[in-house]
Amino acid sequence: MNSKFNFHVKPKLILFILTAVCIGSIAITYFRQDSAVSVGEAVGYLVVPMQKGINSIGTWLYDRTQDRLDLEEAKSQIAQLEQDNQELKDNLEKYQDASLENRRLRELLELKDTYKEYETVGASIVAKNSGNWYSSFTIDKGTNDGLALNMNVIADGGLVGLITEIGPNFSVVTSIIDDGSRVSGMIKSTQSNCIVTGDLSSMENGLLKLDYIQTDFDISEDNLIVTSNISDKYVPGIVIGYATNVTLNDDKLTQSGYLEPAVDFSNLSEVLVITTLKETTDGQEAGEE
Repeated sequence: MNSKFNFHVKPKLILFILTAVCIGSIAITYFRQDSAVSVGEAVGYLVVPMQKGINSIGTWLYDRTQDRLDLEEAKSQIAQLEQDNQELKDNLEKYQDASLENRRLRELLELKDTYKEYETVGASIVAKNSGNWYSSFTIDKGTNDGLALNMNVIADGGLVGLITEIGPNFSVVTSIIDDGSRVSGMIKSTQSNCIVTGDLSSMENGLLKLDYIQTDFDISEDNLIVTSNISDKYVPGIVIGYATNVTLNDDKLTQSGYLEPAVDFSNLSEVLVITTLKETTDGQEAGEE
């Protein structure tokens, strides 16, 4: 037996149902409008403070990060400034050293011009004896540079000493302040002779001993002492220093006193070596260094 199921919905019914649903939705929306606003406000009360808090935290973190970056940049700039400052100090020290060396070399050139009748060779001091004074020191020139024993050494406006030991590329200079040194000098104005004796104990006061001065010496007229013509090792006319504190000896025949050296024996760097040797004679003065 065959049966047939026939289901048929009219279009008008579907249209009615859809229309009813739309009207109902509109009604629900209308009557719940106030509730929807209240919910929105509630959400606003919760979300807005949270949003502000999140923004504040974000701002604080940004500021801290920026501060850290600024601090690192400041540290970097300080390090760079310190480096630049050190470079400036180094350059200043180099400039001062160069300026000081230039002044010393200029003084040597002036000294060379003062004693232009003598041939000279410049040399640098590379070592010295212990103590505050340059009583003995080594220079960087020797026989390879034409130097020889007993050549006179000058610097800083006057006589320094003699070469007493020599090698191919070095020389040892014994200065006039050494305890064993004796220099035949003369008063430049009168040509009268005297003896300058090295004395390290007197050098503590910046002085050397001065003996055998004639009684007619007048210190107020001329107190300049130079190397004498009768010296067996020192060429004549080199400034030694200036007489001071001269008094009459007990024998009433001579005077004695002290001499202020023309050279600063506490501070020497470069010297001039006079390559002209003193011509010796039979009439050399005994006891001279």
